[in-house]
Formats: sequence, C-alpha cells, structure tokens
Amino acid sequence: MKALVLSGGAGTRMRPLTHTTAKQLVPVANKPVLFYGLEAIAQAGITDVGIIVGETAAEIEEAVGDGSKFGLDVTYIPQEAPLGLAHAVLISRKFLGDEDFVMYLGDNFIVGGITELVDHFLSDRPDAQILLTHVPNPTVFGVAELDDAGNVARVEEKSPHPRSDLAIVGVYLFSPAVHEAVRAIEPSRRGELEITHAIQWLIDERRDVRSTTISGYWKDTGNVVDMLEVNRSVLETLEPRIEGEVDEESQIIGRVWIEEGASVRGSRVVGPAVIGRGTVISDSYIGAYTSVSEDCRVENSEIEFSIVLRDSSIKGVRRVEASLIGRNVTVTPAPAVPHAHRLLLGDHSEVQISS
Repeated sequence: MKALVLSGGAGTRMRPLTHTTAKQLVPVANKPVLFYGLEAIAQAGITDVGIIVGETAAEIEEAVGDGSKFGLDVTYIPQEAPLGLAHAVLISRKFLGDEDFVMYLGDNFIVGGITELVDHFLSDRPDAQILLTHVPNPTVFGVAELDDAGNVARVEEKSPHPRSDLAIVGVYLFSPAVHEAVRAIEPSRRGELEITHAIQWLIDERRDVRSTTISGYWKDTGNVVDMLEVNRSVLETLEPRIEGEVDEESQIIGRVWIEEGASVRGSRVVGPAVIGRGTVISDSYIGAYTSVSEDCRVENSEIEFSIVLRDSSIKGVRRVEASLIGRNVTVTPAPAVPHAHRLLLGDHSEVQISS
C-alpha cells in the first residue's frame, strides 16, 4: 500500500502567515503539522509516499527531505495549481500504479493515527473508505449521508443545505478503482476536480464505498483558531522535560518542556508549554498552552495560549493571548501617546469625564 500526502494548497485562510510559510509547516507543539501525518503513515507500516507540492515545494522538500528521518521513501509530485483533490489523484497515476493507497491531507490532524483504519481496509478491501465525524458547522465541509443500514448513500461538497452533520475527514483510502472515477468526473463550479464527486461516481456505479465514523480528535488546521486548539490538544499529552537552563529565580509549574539550549531567567512558566532550543525567556510569564519555537526572545512580557514561530521577539508587552506569531516577528509596546479629550460644548452643558 502507498500513501499520497497533499501539501500543495495555498493556505488562504491562514494569510498573511502563509504568504511566506507553507501552511503544512506551521508548528504544533514546535513540530510541523505535516510531520504528524507522516509519522502516522509510517506507524501504519506504509513506506512509499508521494507528496503533492505546489508553490511552496522548495520549503516542503527542505523540511521533509527524502523522508528517511520518518522511515519513509518520499517522491515529490508537482501540481501546477490547486485544482482539487481528485486532480491530485489524477496526476499521481504513475506513482500510485495499481496499488491501494491512503490519501492524507497534510494540514489535517488526527489523534490516534491511522493504523487501525489501514488494517481494516486491507482486510476488507472495499473500493473506497472514508472517515466521518459529527461537526457543528457542516456547511464548511464535504459531508456524507448514510442510509438506514449505515451505508454511504451520498456525498456532497460544502453545501449551503447539507444533508447531515457528518463531515468527511481528510483521510481517504482507495483501491485502484478511484482512477476510473477521477477520469470520469468534470470540474466543479469552482474549477476543481472534487474528490467528493469521484466518491459519488463510485457510489452511483454501485462500487463498495464504506465509512468509519470517528469520535476521536480531528482538526483541519486551516485557520488560526483550529491551529491554537490543536496546539492545546497536543500539549495536553506533553511529558515534562527540563533540558535547557532554568535559573533559581524562575518557577516551572506543571507539564513544561524546556528544550536543550533554551534559557529561562527570572520567569514563571506554567504548563503545558514548550520552549524551543536557543530561546531565551527573561523576566516574563509564559502561560498554559503556549509553544515558543527556537531562537526566540521573550523579555518582560506575558504570553498565554499562543504559538510563536522561530526567530521572533516579544519585549515589554503586558499581555499576549490566543495569538499566532510568525517567523522573525518583533512585538513591542506602542509609543506613549498623550491622553486628551477634545470637546465642543454648547451653552449650559454638563459633562462628566472619567480620567
């Protein structure tokens, strides 16, 4: 079995951060989201992986390399534009050959991996298997409708009036039958070859399409709110490790990982939190669910429930929370401005000013 990992999207919901950073490489607990997916694929016993890349190809290739650090053999497949998930399958025909494969969206995060799902698929050998989960906002996802027997009756892409609240999770398993499906469909109104259309084609052709409804944790990390939530979820499982330097004036409370080469001086760090290598925290407060990447500086500041990417500096800032701060960012207090009230009052006015 092979794997096809999609890492070619533009990440428009994460802009301006993704103008300069591939969305799949934004870190969660100081590790790129993409790496969690690659590790899950390796744990499932799959070693031959094709990665779809687009305009951020150079950055993805630099981060992943040949895949050997994950125990994988990686082939890069360029996609000229984000023309849909089914288009990614279409252009990967030579790499995939006639083997079964798992398609994994590189910006998705699933707790617990995919090993059990892969084992069931290889045992039963349906033509396609999709993952579903109940969501409160199904209009922003592809959704599936099940019949009374629990079989997949219909799938649709981001309908304003969805037939169910079962969102399609970004992990799909296919037999070679899907290659016929992606060749048979036409581009959608947004000009993309939709994987939901290919799955619906298989259903209409009475092929064996199955589903698994998961109750575990899943997130599409396509926006800042979800990134912070995934970061929180991963940090909940953090094992405390003090590998860097912590002076006697500092307090480390709870599950905190101070990476080798990091330094904490005169500060309070409340876990779960991770401080990256080469980072200096001085006279500051780092609150729960915060990931500070490598080579950062946090001085005389407070930050909580946030992600800070590498080479960034936060100095003299009273409070930062629920924030995603990119690479090489400088955050400082605004210049002091005189406080004044400008008034134009008529005769016999009465004004009360709270100063």
